Amino acid sequence: MKLKLNHSLSLVAAVVPFVAGIIGAKLITHYLNIEFIPINAIFSALIGANVFLMGFLISGVLSDYKESEKIPGEIAASVLSIADEIRYVELKTDDRVLVNQRFIKIKELMCGIRHWLYKNEKYDDIIAMIDALSNEFILLEKHTAPNYIARLKQEQNQLRKLIIRVQTIRETDFIFSGYFIAATTTFFLILGMIFMKMDPFYESLFFVALTSYLMIYLLKLIRDLDNPFGYYENSSLEDVSLHPLDMAIEKISASIIRTTS
Repeated sequence: MKLKLNHSLSLVAAVVPFVAGIIGAKLITHYLNIEFIPINAIFSALIGANVFLMGFLISGVLSDYKESEKIPGEIAASVLSIADEIRYVELKTDDRVLVNQRFIKIKELMCGIRHWLYKNEKYDDIIAMIDALSNEFILLEKHTAPNYIARLKQEQNQLRKLIIRVQTIRETDFIFSGYFIAATTTFFLILGMIFMKMDPFYESLFFVALTSYLMIYLLKLIRDLDNPFGYYENSSLEDVSLHPLDMAIEKISASIIRTTS
């Protein structure tokens, strides 16, 4: 809860300088007496339409975000399922060296995936590591029944699908044209408010600040939610939790210690 509050406050802190600049520009236009746009009901309707458009965009990116929240847990579940099948070989053969080597490979894969999410590993290298699991399964084949190997291959395929899905989400912008029209409309609406003559003036400052804050905050929120795996971006605040991956790595590490003890 505290972490989420810190994220929200960070987003507010990113918006406040823009709002302060808008208020400063409004003060300058007022004291230079260059406010030439009269108040118009159509202008208010345009603000409402723009907020409605951004609400539509948020609903779109939010559905992808909610799906993305499940992916780290599904990756961890697939890898732990593979680990459980390998542990079965240990119980059946008591070959701790063979099993320990497989666990080390799985841990390397999990750590590689985590580094890849921070863009410290290449996508092709992670896919190659997943493909290389087939070689590890071959070494286990003579120690277990074929149906167990089939289950391992299913989990391997599921893991590959999840990595490809993450890559697609990271590299694809959600309705770029919709975001572009919302951003440009916001820019011109704020520009219009700066040059709009509103009385009483100091009361108008409050509404200009509040409206600007709302529209800029929504734009930044949409951009942030559009990439739930933006750990490598300093400006990305609303990223999905990697706690399931960390827990899986800890569990596999414990298995390596156990098999070597």
